Amino acid sequence: MGATTLITVAPTGAESAKADVPALPVTLDELVQTAKECEAAGAAVVHVHIRDDDAKPTLDLFLLRDTVQALRESTGLIVQLSTGGAVTDPYEDRLRVLEADPDGCSLTCGTVNFGDEVFMNPWPFMVELYRRTQEMEIVPEFELFDLGQVAALNRLLDKYGPPFGGHVHCDLVMGVPGGMAGDARTLVAAVAGLPDGASWSATGIGRTSLPVMFAALSAGGHLRVGMEDTLTLAKGEPVTANAQLVERAAAAAALAQRPPMRAAEARALLGVRPR
Repeated sequence: MGATTLITVAPTGAESAKADVPALPVTLDELVQTAKECEAAGAAVVHVHIRDDDAKPTLDLFLLRDTVQALRESTGLIVQLSTGGAVTDPYEDRLRVLEADPDGCSLTCGTVNFGDEVFMNPWPFMVELYRRTQEMEIVPEFELFDLGQVAALNRLLDKYGPPFGGHVHCDLVMGVPGGMAGDARTLVAAVAGLPDGASWSATGIGRTSLPVMFAALSAGGHLRVGMEDTLTLAKGEPVTANAQLVERAAAAAALAQRPPMRAAEARALLGVRPR
């Protein structure tokens, strides 16, 4: 068990509409302010989706570059861009995200039913994205939505070697309708299949957020929280700021006697290149 807990915040996502969730940070100013608050609350990584002027999800490269730069200037957080985008985004646009020069990016290890839609990540796309991260010195975080994706991660590493930075870090995304369940026994099964030496965080979607958080802490894992994944603190109690979710995660980590990891320690763990 590590002595500290890496907390990643995913503040926006591509699913929720600003009209339905007024507290969702969708402008650059809102995102930067959110990132500052979450860093102060204990986050070390920010997992970034961006929106356009109409608050619709976008992978516009100019906006992505501006976002990466603004977050770097305003915070010490590790900037991790989503290569998932929205489920409708074409593969080439998702690959181009890396040209915004983030510290890290997400790399989902397979296709998954996502509610009523399909989040497409076929093997050739995974390989292309992975090889580009290696060439461009960007640290991938392997997103795992089910147990088959754990096997796919091992296959990817066996064929193409270690990621840039040399360290494998995964995020178990649990409780998605169509993916693995968000409970302790599923988490234990997923962790058992991870490569030797890998670190991992876990994310519980919606009402699975607390069971997954406590299971992850008890099993020596790290945490991802944020309004991309969770919109209520409790039944009928909406989240009013991402920092609330980070504060709750930080408090739980402190109770587990593994307080939040600072960004400098997280950079060393993940092998992020110095800026």
